[in-house]
Amino acid sequence: MFLFSSRCRSGAPAIFAGIVVSVALSGCASRPTAAVLQPVALKSDRAKEVSVVAVTNRDRQTKDASFGNGRAATTSYDRFTFSIPRNRDGATIQYPSSKPDPSRQFIVTKRETLSDGDLVSKVTGSANFDGTAAVFVHGYNYSYQEALFRTAQMAADAGQIAAPVMFSWPSAASVTGYVADKDAVLYSRTQLDSLLTTLSKTPKVKRVIVFAHSMGGFLAMEVARQLKLQGHDDVLSKLQIVLAAADIDVDVFQSQLRDIGRLPIPITVLVSGTDRALSVSSFVGGERPRIGLLDINDPFIQKTAKSENVRVIDISALKSSDGLGHDRFASLAQFAGDITKADARMRNSGTNVGAFVFDAAGAAVASPFRLVGHIARQ
Repeated sequence: MFLFSSRCRSGAPAIFAGIVVSVALSGCASRPTAAVLQPVALKSDRAKEVSVVAVTNRDRQTKDASFGNGRAATTSYDRFTFSIPRNRDGATIQYPSSKPDPSRQFIVTKRETLSDGDLVSKVTGSANFDGTAAVFVHGYNYSYQEALFRTAQMAADAGQIAAPVMFSWPSAASVTGYVADKDAVLYSRTQLDSLLTTLSKTPKVKRVIVFAHSMGGFLAMEVARQLKLQGHDDVLSKLQIVLAAADIDVDVFQSQLRDIGRLPIPITVLVSGTDRALSVSSFVGGERPRIGLLDINDPFIQKTAKSENVRVIDISALKSSDGLGHDRFASLAQFAGDITKADARMRNSGTNVGAFVFDAAGAAVASPFRLVGHIARQ
């Protein structure tokens, strides 16, 4: 039986500290407007160029071709090309100003509207396509443009990968929109289901990585559950689900796992005990602990993760730029090559499930994972 809930830690001091910090940040942070989506013709050479296929069920704004927080009845498709600056401060994103500077800022240089029939060709037609399609699902309090630029940042840091797909559900993009966002996630299940099904049923696509952050993790798990109940094991067999700082109640996660069953590729859960945003979420949810706060040093968690065919990885060593420790996942992309190699070694040795810690300092020279403590054998 999955019993993570009995060992999660969510102290009241941390909760209230998180509330104070989050409110302070929300009051002073500058957020990008839809203007950053407008393509810019650059005269100077671009440091690096990446493309992102954007899929959304947000409402399209006719005045500026952007997307709002309304829930559309149809799905929209676009492809954006970015100029990425050479020198970047970790996963921090510099949005373009009125005078775009490609040496410092992420800049959209091209945009094209796609039909649903263009989706597969744009993903599989990339020069770097190797059979893997990557889908990023953002979390709570994200605008369309914030999710798009974050996807571009991770694609640039990950290196030579095929054009990633961003799925943007209609978040209210507001600190006070937590309940509205939860409803928007449930509204978006069918659209994400359709996207993953389309990609998975494409013969050229051998694997679909679903990288879901925060409340987006709840959406990803709900869709996996929906696919299972629909009998779409063929789609699930290609999915590799990664939950980063997942904002999911532990009992709900237990129920989802029970319904989904054992997947061919284990679910990966990226956690950090110092994620103050999840502490706030836990408080709002009646002090119910969240999956993203699991304590991997607990022998019980180590044993249960292995028995449930789940890989839990503590990423607390990674740098966070949001002041809350909630966006550490974005820094993981720069280690993509090392993680891929380590993952293959772990699969071959049969040690790819259990509890681990990400060792950022050693990622470049050895396995980016080192085992924490003793994982009890089944």
